[in-house]
Amino acid sequence: MDDPIEAGPGSLAQGWEDRAASWLAWARTPGFDAYWAYRDFFFEEMVPPPGAATLEIGCGEGRVSRDLVGRRHDLTAIDPSPSLLAAAAALDQRSRYLVASAEQLPFADGTFDLVVAYNVLMDVADMPRALAEAARVMTDGGHLSACVTHPLSDAGDFAGSGPDASFEIQGAYLGKRWVSAHLERGGLEMEFDGWAFDLESYSRALEACGLGFEKIREPQPRGGGDPRRDRIPNFLMFSAVRHGPRDGRRAGYSR
Repeated sequence: MDDPIEAGPGSLAQGWEDRAASWLAWARTPGFDAYWAYRDFFFEEMVPPPGAATLEIGCGEGRVSRDLVGRRHDLTAIDPSPSLLAAAAALDQRSRYLVASAEQLPFADGTFDLVVAYNVLMDVADMPRALAEAARVMTDGGHLSACVTHPLSDAGDFAGSGPDASFEIQGAYLGKRWVSAHLERGGLEMEFDGWAFDLESYSRALEACGLGFEKIREPQPRGGGDPRRDRIPNFLMFSAVRHGPRDGRRAGYSR
């Protein structure tokens, strides 16, 4: 896989290097953003017990990495942003951190029995290729645990701030769409952008590389999150297992 990756808007091939300082301030403020309301569900419901080797793709500043290490995973983590990767490594001397792209993983076939992708598949230049690379480096029977911004949430927004505010589809749900948002909260600012995909696009990409769904979940926030999210999910979480050939032919679903 030596051909160049098409980054698309926002230069996704470079990760969040251009906003590393903003993300460090945002992500390292405990309880500040949605991660803290959803992480317990993800680790309890979607991540299997630690095995021989775990890979996290798109680790950013490392908060998911640290939570994996705290649960005794033997972790290797990659990210295309040198600044964020250095910040992650500075707080975790135990694990291995490498500058790399999700679409071009520098590992041999069958290296990991678990791959974790937390809120990263919408932030890569080529989602199907990233999933194919994840499948390639997974062992037979290995697992993928993933979270993405929910494709329905990406397709619209609430009409107001009240708990009963209606949710309005403002664009399209189907297909691949570019989404972006500028958020300001508590004196911090952050730019979020990336690709949004419908559920079928994720399903087809998994099928194409021999990954079959195990679980699909639309969790509600824990710990007093946005009550509107009791009606419209903010995140889509799924786990999948690798089975079948590594050559990209379609395989059946796991049971």
